[in-house]
Amino acid sequence: MTYLMFLLLVALVLGLIAVASNPTPYFAALGLVVAAGVGCGILVSSGGSFLSLVLFLIYLGGMLVVFAYSAALAAEPFPEAWGSRSVLGYVLVYLIGVVLAVGVLGGSWHEGSWAVVDGLKEFSLLRGDVGGVAMMYSFGGSMLVICAWVLLLTLLVVLELTRGLSRGAVRAV
Repeated sequence: MTYLMFLLLVALVLGLIAVASNPTPYFAALGLVVAAGVGCGILVSSGGSFLSLVLFLIYLGGMLVVFAYSAALAAEPFPEAWGSRSVLGYVLVYLIGVVLAVGVLGGSWHEGSWAVVDGLKEFSLLRGDVGGVAMMYSFGGSMLVICAWVLLLTLLVVLELTRGLSRGAVRAV
């Protein structure tokens, strides 16, 4: 289980590097999908299957729609791929930064630090992820409303930016 979690975390870091280093939205979207999928795999490995499903549906379903509108604005005839020199330079800089951060902060990590949500299931009446969802809605309800409002505002801003010559989703009738 530790090796699977290690591989998922390495894939998550590589996906995030692919998002951060690529100036072209098309290839950065692929890195974003990989990072979200691997993040869901990490959550499932830790015992949060419901939270993983919610993350996958909301993040990939909602945010990539907004990202598609942004990619439509930045349409390039010859986008830079991961083999370009500038992108490869950014990838190397980010990889060196990750290796240095692991070298400085990696001494306190050990194999016993991986724990799943249902480690003490004998003492619990509910599964760990179901209790976490209840706490998210009870204590984080206001933050959930704020996040929904920000996503709606972001969608309206992107729709307003992509409209052309008085044709668009938000206009005066």
